[in-house]
Amino acid sequence: MADTAIFDVDGTLVDSNYQHALAWSRAFLRHDVVVPIWRIHRAIGMGGDKLVAEVAGDDVEKEHGDALRDAWVEEFDELIGEVQPFEGAHELLAEVKRRGFRLVLASSGKKKHVEVFLDLVDGRPLADAWTTSEDAEESKPSPDLVQTALAKVDGASGVMIGDSVWDVEAAGRLDVPTITVRTGGFSVGELEDSGAAQVFESLVELRERLDDTALGRPSA
Repeated sequence: MADTAIFDVDGTLVDSNYQHALAWSRAFLRHDVVVPIWRIHRAIGMGGDKLVAEVAGDDVEKEHGDALRDAWVEEFDELIGEVQPFEGAHELLAEVKRRGFRLVLASSGKKKHVEVFLDLVDGRPLADAWTTSEDAEESKPSPDLVQTALAKVDGASGVMIGDSVWDVEAAGRLDVPTITVRTGGFSVGELEDSGAAQVFESLVELRERLDDTALGRPSA
């Protein structure tokens, strides 16, 4: 049983994955690098330190990596106003908190972006802690962010709630189970094959079925 609920933010609590994909596409085009947006989407959930090589290759990373990440920030700044919270995000967080779990909102995003998302889900009053890109040396699928989230609240054991195969992989490297929602656009099969403990269609469905998950009640 877990004592800490670690919620991924982008794509799980807020509907941002497609804005991220579009921002990356525009950043690549600035450098005349054409990457199909569907391929970028499959990598959303990774941090920018890994995404460039994943979708465009090591040569593009070596030649343009830092410039691409800077361009992505500029492009995403233009799109962030379109990002909305998913239905039931705040209510799910409130219910998990009410049940006695430590609550960490875990993001490897830029601090200024994470702060916007915290406000969108009204998460500051509920969260015991949150993370940004400043808190982990490596982004997902490295387990650094999950490990940092647990350390921030002195959690003994955690459960991850995420939307991507990268969330599952990162948590799995620490033997932390992951409950997934399909809000990021990954299929049930992809999430199950990556090792997700459970897959739900939405945050609302997850909240309605919390008793059937590791978030039913915390460990003593």
